[in-house]
Amino acid sequence: MKKNILLITTGGTIASAESQNGLTPTINSEELIKFVPEIKYICSFKTIDLMNLDSTNIGPHEWHKIAACIEKNYTDFDGFVITHGTDTLSYTAAALSYMIQNSRKPIILTGSQKSIYLRDTDARRNLIDAFIYASDPLSSGVKIVFNSKVIRGTRARKIRTQSYNAFESIDYPDVANVMADHVTHYITDSISATPKFSFCMTHPVFVLKLSPGLDPHIIKVLGNLYQVLIIESFGSGGLPNINHNSERSISDAINEFTDNGGIVVLTTQVPHEGSRLATYAVGKSLADNPNILEGGLMTLEAIVCKMKWILGITENPAEMKKLFLQPIDFDIF
Repeated sequence: MKKNILLITTGGTIASAESQNGLTPTINSEELIKFVPEIKYICSFKTIDLMNLDSTNIGPHEWHKIAACIEKNYTDFDGFVITHGTDTLSYTAAALSYMIQNSRKPIILTGSQKSIYLRDTDARRNLIDAFIYASDPLSSGVKIVFNSKVIRGTRARKIRTQSYNAFESIDYPDVANVMADHVTHYITDSISATPKFSFCMTHPVFVLKLSPGLDPHIIKVLGNLYQVLIIESFGSGGLPNINHNSERSISDAINEFTDNGGIVVLTTQVPHEGSRLATYAVGKSLADNPNILEGGLMTLEAIVCKMKWILGITENPAEMKKLFLQPIDFDIF
């Protein structure tokens, strides 16, 4: 018996056409599906045009709409395919991984580097692969399907701006591969709990990327605006701890931020192999601060979305730390 899949369109390059101002999302779901008539042989399906946005404009408000659409239709479908622009696709995938937990049904995001209108495009293959994976009986949870690879929603990052192999699973293996209309599963999940939906992801967090010579005063300014500061540090977790023309170092400013009740998550600017605060003295001095959390092997996208999800539950620092260290869909290990 064919699976019943819901296609949810949100815009992006896959649904774009040329305009006077460049590529603009204009193609609706019915037009999109006409380019891939093969899908009718893979599954039964229906479509919803949820929004038609460049993914640069997709954020927490739109994440809520996507999650709410899935919850509303959850009992009526066996799986979901979401078309989405590539620029913030990994953020949306991470956000949905926290907003929709324990889903035995697959929730698949895909997109393309070129419009489905073009002859030379990755759009058709990605969309077909997404439906193939969503229809497979071993598929579950939030995943990205792109360039034949299947990546966990909490592990994905866009690493190329134009090439078809745009996404990579960071420090975690691909969970499956779709080739010749067949799914090869490398990792499958055993989910026994009931799905859990949560929608409060609007709390702000700030991501600060360190650069040599950064004025520590910026952290005091941010402390007046944000409770959570995510710092992309140097190397495995180094923060400058000497003073030059300032009364305090970056490390001093961070400790002051946390003394005032703020939470800092330290991650790294380096794409692979994560952070390890205890490696060098410039990081080890901060490791014992209970309000400084280490991102480890988490992606920046997962850290941002997880902290937004946590802030929707609690603003108590001890409870926030407990939730942050709780693994969800292999985001932290």
